[in-house]
Amino acid sequence: MRIDFDPSAMSHNAFYRLLTAVVVPRPIAWVSTVSKEHPGRPNLAPHSFFTVSCVEPPIVQFTSVTRKDSLRNVEETGEFVVNLAPEGLFREVNDTATDFPTEVSEFEAVGLEQEASLRVEPPRVASSPAALECVLHSMLTLGDSTVVFGRVVHAVVSEEALAEDGLPDIGLLRPLTRLGRNEWGTVGEVLDKPRIRWSDWQKGKRS
Repeated sequence: MRIDFDPSAMSHNAFYRLLTAVVVPRPIAWVSTVSKEHPGRPNLAPHSFFTVSCVEPPIVQFTSVTRKDSLRNVEETGEFVVNLAPEGLFREVNDTATDFPTEVSEFEAVGLEQEASLRVEPPRVASSPAALECVLHSMLTLGDSTVVFGRVVHAVVSEEALAEDGLPDIGLLRPLTRLGRNEWGTVGEVLDKPRIRWSDWQKGKRS
């Protein structure tokens, strides 16, 4: 038996809690930005509505639910960095979700070292194993949220997180994910299986 949920008959918060418990796991964009008002105090915040939007050109997106410092800073400067949120920095990632005043830098508040980016002004998280430097492509406002699309102009990955084939290894990156409620996810069993070509499907080669 299934239970029905009607978003029009539920409060905003109740359906939000249901939605984020169903759409799991969600990768985290640990977004660093700078503001024009406080250029020396960069902002850092985790956003769990995050994914790749386009391959050519390379574009990623994150969603700001309501207006937050990350969104305002991107609007002002047109730049941001997506830092990978690793398991080893779980406390720091969660702490940067605190609603600090605008003039407070999360880097300083939670004790994270900054690293200069190559192509954009916002700094990277020095201890994050990977980062994507982005310039603003466009924004889309949907109800109480804004989807931010950024064109990736530079990427960096720690040598220690690269496998022999030159690509990042998930077992070395150890990314955090968001689940429902106050739950977070870590890397569990990894399944490795290639896609099946139609020609092989016809021949019954599906194992």
